[in-house]
Amino acid sequence: MGQTGSTLAILGGPRTLPADADHKDLFRWPIVTAEDEQAVLEVLRSGAMSGTGVTRQFEEEFAAWMGVRHALGCCNGTAAILGATWACGVGAGDEIIAPSLTYWASATQALQLGASVNFADVDPDTLCIDPRDIEHRIGPRTRLIVVVHYAAHPCDMDPIMAIARRHGVKVLEDASHAVGTLYKGRKAGTIGDIAAMSMMTGKGFAIGEAGMTVTNDRGLYERCIAYGHYERTGVSSNFNPVDAQVHDASLTRFAGVPLGGAKHRMNQTCAAMGRVQLRHYDRRMAEIQSAMNRFWDLLEGVPGLRAHRPAAGSQSTMGSWYFPRGLYRAEELDGLPCGRFCEAVRAEGVGHCGPGANRPLHLHPVFHEADIFAMGRPTMVSFGQRDVRQGPGSLPVTENTGNTVLSVPWFKHDDPDIIARYADAYRKVALQADRLLRASRPE
Repeated sequence: MGQTGSTLAILGGPRTLPADADHKDLFRWPIVTAEDEQAVLEVLRSGAMSGTGVTRQFEEEFAAWMGVRHALGCCNGTAAILGATWACGVGAGDEIIAPSLTYWASATQALQLGASVNFADVDPDTLCIDPRDIEHRIGPRTRLIVVVHYAAHPCDMDPIMAIARRHGVKVLEDASHAVGTLYKGRKAGTIGDIAAMSMMTGKGFAIGEAGMTVTNDRGLYERCIAYGHYERTGVSSNFNPVDAQVHDASLTRFAGVPLGGAKHRMNQTCAAMGRVQLRHYDRRMAEIQSAMNRFWDLLEGVPGLRAHRPAAGSQSTMGSWYFPRGLYRAEELDGLPCGRFCEAVRAEGVGHCGPGANRPLHLHPVFHEADIFAMGRPTMVSFGQRDVRQGPGSLPVTENTGNTVLSVPWFKHDDPDIIARYADAYRKVALQADRLLRASRPE
């Protein structure tokens, strides 16, 4: 174990993790083997990077793994969310509801469709959209609720689905952080009407610059194809007949040209790597869960720190635990600011500790001022919709995450000794918060 009783490194004491410690292998991701390389090389050598054969194999395998009827490979997660948003009927003058605490690609596509975003606050423990802050936001032009399984934590889907069904509103799950996450035993992305996810390098399921849409609804699936996958509509770009995956008569008349004027096709090098990664993902994900749970178990009961994970026995999991966060409670540490806590943890040799998470989207000028269509007024109010823009103080939990959330190491392998050292660094600082505060105060 580390030197939790010794002077903090930031105050001149010994580091918990030695300066020469090299734990890169513990964090290396994705795991790329000769099997991945061979699969990608086969695509490159065949010259089929822009084809769909390998991608369709990957889609079929991924759909089976998810337990859904349809999966559609996209060039990235942003495209997958855009196609799914349009498929759900969102158009000019409509509204969607989405959490403000998320990456911009969860909701900004609504502006591209002429819709506005009514941002909701998040739950302080899950960091996912708060079901209690949704229903009062639904108006006559609300078409869609976007939920984000944020930092791999599953949203509380049951009350959200009940709200959506009462109001005839569709639900889109952004599972970009949460491929493999379980909510009460069900995979995130299989509960709403449709789901989309990013598979870019750095994500939990990482295969390059790629995305995936999944759904059990054939109509939504066909609309996603019609929006950005012209080669699957039944007519190729040179208007020759091809394999048709769109049968809806309202869509087939537009075959050959994507209704979104976009090309969402996945590069088959990514699809080839995806097929390989999927074969090993459950095992690798299980090791990540073991490692991350070990880290948080070691910190159980430490003042000021709470694990960002579902309760034990809930049948909910954190998947591959992408973008891991911890919950910080300054009031238990005599008001020690989160930023100062993180600074002290980094001084102990941890290079993965910082305050906050994503910056609140509801305060960004894009959602207040941007005139995307050059109409002389902000796009958020350009098509007759009500003004749902929100300023500072409107979403207090989201706006305070810089003080209540911090990052923790994302362990990809379960090494008990090394993980214990990292946990010791956080514990050491928490248990000496009073000393750190005294040292920070002017005489």
